[in-house]
Amino acid sequence: MSCIAELKNVAKTFDGIVALENINLKIDEGEILALLGPNGSGKTTLLKILAFIEKPTEGEVHFCGTKAVNKNMEQLRMQSTMVFQRTALFSTTVYKNVAYGLRIRKLPKNDIEERVTKALRLVKLEGFERRPAKKLSGGEQQRLALARALVLNTKLLLLDEPTANLDPKNASIIEEAIATVNRESGTTVVMATHNMFQARNLPDRIALVTNGRIDESGTPVEVFGRLSKTLASFAAVENTFAGDAETTEEGTTIIDLGNDVRIEATAQKHGSVSVFISPEDIILSKNRLASSARNVLKGKITEISDRGSVVRLRVDVGKPFMVQITKRSFNEMGLNLNAEVYLAFKASSVQII
Repeated sequence: MSCIAELKNVAKTFDGIVALENINLKIDEGEILALLGPNGSGKTTLLKILAFIEKPTEGEVHFCGTKAVNKNMEQLRMQSTMVFQRTALFSTTVYKNVAYGLRIRKLPKNDIEERVTKALRLVKLEGFERRPAKKLSGGEQQRLALARALVLNTKLLLLDEPTANLDPKNASIIEEAIATVNRESGTTVVMATHNMFQARNLPDRIALVTNGRIDESGTPVEVFGRLSKTLASFAAVENTFAGDAETTEEGTTIIDLGNDVRIEATAQKHGSVSVFISPEDIILSKNRLASSARNVLKGKITEISDRGSVVRLRVDVGKPFMVQITKRSFNEMGLNLNAEVYLAFKASSVQII
């Protein structure tokens, strides 16, 4: 897989304040990369540098093998497009908003119509062509902003918190459009987010950004699987609990989480600890299963969140556990709010952080 963009020792300061420091990052062609980090960590600045909107104070930016310099900056800028968190729309129709960039590029009318129609279909705004853009709902406006970017068919699509403050329906439409254009057109996507569920499920790779630096990177399974202290320090990660640990004669560890909830881990620890259990590692059933899992907890479903092909459940076992199952399993078990269920997970699934 070839590298479409690369940052080499990039730093950025604003009036003496360091926004980015010693950033080294390669972006592979055709991947979806999530920049995951808290607000103010430097994610937006990093996106602007990739979009050639901001110039680095130090370091180099390469795009498709070409080093960015003043004389080629405008040309490189045409090969990427960025959608900002705060949408700015023209005071005209939906159609003219989406078509604007193509008209600037002087494309033939028929090509413009075809590409605008396709972009609006991707974000499920077909039939909205004649509506005033500024009278759309907030979620619809964000989908329109994405359509304006998608219609340009650039090599690199940069998204700053694309689903922030959106309801689940609009967020799902945007995420589906991102996945579709990446899969069908091979568009490389770099997105800034602090949405844990989104970072787990949408990208191919995650770069963890804190205090203007990239602390670690890897696949979602790798990053969330090891749940570093850096990630745990800012992320509202489900199934992270504090407790008191004691080792057993068998060499395992029992952690008392409070409220009569005790779990077993394979790692040997003693004293105050924090633990993490991935929602994907938990088996949910209506009846107690006969299994080798060392942890079996009984509780009630207190929250149900439909995420398309999967369903997220919050189960109160004395502590709130998040569990993820397929929609098929959810329907087959006939689950609903306040239903009693059992959670089972192995001692090796309990990570002490």
